[in-house]
Amino acid sequence: MEHTKKMVAPIIITIIVLVYWLAYVAAILLIPGAFVFVKVLFAILGVGFSVGMILVLISRIREIKGGEEDDLSNY
Repeated sequence: MEHTKKMVAPIIITIIVLVYWLAYVAAILLIPGAFVFVKVLFAILGVGFSVGMILVLISRIREIKGGEEDDLSNY
């Protein structure tokens, strides 16, 4: 139960950042006069950033489950 409480904040922050970023990318993709290159570039960046955020979240959840709540102890 203790681990579940510590996982809530990273999950919520990840969801908020992903929704914001994907809305930003969607807005750029919907600009009628934008070049196709710009749209493709932002689509690729959006997918890459989203995948990266999800991988970081998974890593953080594994750290919490492993009993390592404080990342700074690694450095």
